[in-house]
Amino acid sequence: MTATPPPRTAADADAFFDAIDNAPLTDRFWLAVGLLMLVSVFDYFDFFIVGFVISVVGPAWQLTYAQTSIVLLSAGLGSIVGALVLGPISDRFGRKPMLIGAVALCAISSGAVGFIADGSWQLFAVLRFLAGFGISGATLASITIAVEITPTRVRTMLTSAMIVPVSFGILAAAALSSTMLPVIGWRGLAMIGFVPLVLLIPCMFFVPESVRWLVVRGRAREAHAVAAHQLRQPALPPAPAKLDSRVDASRWSDIYADPRRFWFVVLMWVGFSAASYGVYLWGPTILSLVLGVTPSEAAGMFVMVGLAGIAGRIAFSVVPQFIGRRRAGQLIGFGIALALGAAAFSSDALVGALPLLLICLIVGAVFFDGGAVNLGPMPTELFPARLAARGTGLGQAANGAGRIIGPLVLALIAGANNVVTPAATKSAVVPGFLFLAACGLVVGLAFTFLGIETHGRRLALEDPAADGKS
Repeated sequence: MTATPPPRTAADADAFFDAIDNAPLTDRFWLAVGLLMLVSVFDYFDFFIVGFVISVVGPAWQLTYAQTSIVLLSAGLGSIVGALVLGPISDRFGRKPMLIGAVALCAISSGAVGFIADGSWQLFAVLRFLAGFGISGATLASITIAVEITPTRVRTMLTSAMIVPVSFGILAAAALSSTMLPVIGWRGLAMIGFVPLVLLIPCMFFVPESVRWLVVRGRAREAHAVAAHQLRQPALPPAPAKLDSRVDASRWSDIYADPRRFWFVVLMWVGFSAASYGVYLWGPTILSLVLGVTPSEAAGMFVMVGLAGIAGRIAFSVVPQFIGRRRAGQLIGFGIALALGAAAFSSDALVGALPLLLICLIVGAVFFDGGAVNLGPMPTELFPARLAARGTGLGQAANGAGRIIGPLVLALIAGANNVVTPAATKSAVVPGFLFLAACGLVVGLAFTFLGIETHGRRLALEDPAADGKS
């Protein structure tokens, strides 16, 4: 007997995706989500550990400023290139293979730093470029999988919450470096970068391929089998056959088919990242300069800023579930602008026992750090499944560009030639913070005039407008 062919129209496919959206969340779903979160934590640990390694090898190898800058910036450049290159590959060959390959590349490149010969800063830079390239692929794959496997009814909250633990990877890098560096040395610290390799086998077995990607690639029976296994519901309606004939001919230029979406993603991420990275890079020095405290005391104060950022991430995992991603994005952007604009004119004034400048930064961190969880999943949600990884990659590339633009502009404002850690002078405080506030304003205006609401809307399979069910 000939098998019944799968449905071939978007309308016929509604039954399949309705069943997925309405199904209860199973232990298999939570296991996959947990593994994706661990991937993010470990990969960001690898990404940030280099700052502590370079603090040791830089003086020991007598590296020049230019050489140190190349090593530090190579990972950021690798992440931008990776986002642009690996997005199309993920759309073509799948989210799961990209996740496995990218995690392996990031871990091996990070751990291999521990074996390089003394003085080999060029090889160090190459390995950091590859690590950045790998973390970009792991990030775009994990975000895309998470967004595409999560039911619409809880997607906004859960996919945002998955980004919260990234902060713990950064904190772990700092904590482990402070405790273990004197014991195991910089080589031992670098070789901890191999640890994410332990996640490869669990991810192979317990992280599913995206059902939506399987559908757009025409692999209907496999999509049905994956969904039925994950949901423990073998009686699901049939998965639809390939609905979008353009999937095999998708190009990077297709991401610009809707300029509004393209520029929305670029502006929101460049503005957000420039503000966030600028504050975290420049802020401790400014506190020390303006308040007349030692660098160690300023670092202690900045712990409160970091904790406020974590609190903000938790808050903005919940808030968009009730007011939507677009309104939350406006709140984030304009919150950054107000907090950092106030910081520009706070000087050394006190509010009780706390400096007003510190209060402004603590309040601002809720937005310029916490807001990342709202922005992170949006590019994936904005583009149809055939372009979803490209959309995520576009966001990651814009994020990386903002991390370069922020320090570069601050260096120009300060009249310094150091774009890695711009020199802070009292004359640069007001224009510097006003620039960072303007970056937040760009985010708020992007959400206001270009923003598209994705909360509560089913991900598009073929319609770039993404405002229907499928």
